Amino acid sequence: MSVDTVDPREHLANRLLESSLRHSYDPLIEIDWAAPLDEDLFWMPPHRSSLYGTALWDGLSHRQRVELTKHEVASAAGIGIWFETILMQMLVRQYYHQNPTSRDAQYALTELGDECRHSVMFGRFIERTGAPVYRPGDLEDRLGNLLKATASGPLMYAATLLVEEVLDRFQREAAADESLQPLVRMVSRVHVVEEARHVRYARSALEYAVRDSGPAALAVTRLALGHTALTLARRLVHPRVYAAIGIEPAAGSAAARCNPHFRQTLRWSAEKAVATLRDLGLIRGPGALLWRRSHLI
Repeated sequence: MSVDTVDPREHLANRLLESSLRHSYDPLIEIDWAAPLDEDLFWMPPHRSSLYGTALWDGLSHRQRVELTKHEVASAAGIGIWFETILMQMLVRQYYHQNPTSRDAQYALTELGDECRHSVMFGRFIERTGAPVYRPGDLEDRLGNLLKATASGPLMYAATLLVEEVLDRFQREAAADESLQPLVRMVSRVHVVEEARHVRYARSALEYAVRDSGPAALAVTRLALGHTALTLARRLVHPRVYAAIGIEPAAGSAAARCNPHFRQTLRWSAEKAVATLRDLGLIRGPGALLWRRSHLI
């Protein structure tokens, strides 16, 4: 087969496989989990905190602000594990129907391996912070079970791209910020390098999936994707995070939802994914109402 007739999906998958050989990391080896933590260093840039700029933030001491950012990144790690677990099951379901000799199928398994290591890394990270594991609520858990059992085609890749791009945006900023906890920067660096491949794969696969889907499947995707966006925005910072610094969870969540600084941060985190999804016609109709409620647009 000549170069001109190679399936573009196979060509991309082969490139990603080669990149995986050169740039894959074992977080249990690459990260110094025993490194001391500095009680005065933030765990995320303070201006990205959900309460930054509010009266509640103004009433906190420096140490309380640091503690809040620690629990916020632990919450994000928890939602990252939840979505990665969903993605891994979707990848396995997809692989079940693929030709195992294809590079596309082989890359799906390679990404599955990456996500297994990432979930271990995030689990170790949460343990090291001393924060609790912030899990989704019962409704989100049921929706997650439905998504991992049924999602395919455009919904599978659109949801994957959204979550990966949002978390990647936060971590790219954290990896470059020398004022933060070194542990956060180490974890972010590992995830950013490997996640770049996942984002590239999801974006390309999504374009093909949208092209190959009919109007009914795309309508379902738009609505379900809106629910995914709302769940991501609502659970990125779990309400119980605020209890760690003596703020009643409902009061903290209400302040965060109304906080213009945090709304801007949510839009900033999703702007790359939103641009792609809008170009593909996946943010419109009833689903767009859910997107607006999420403050990701």
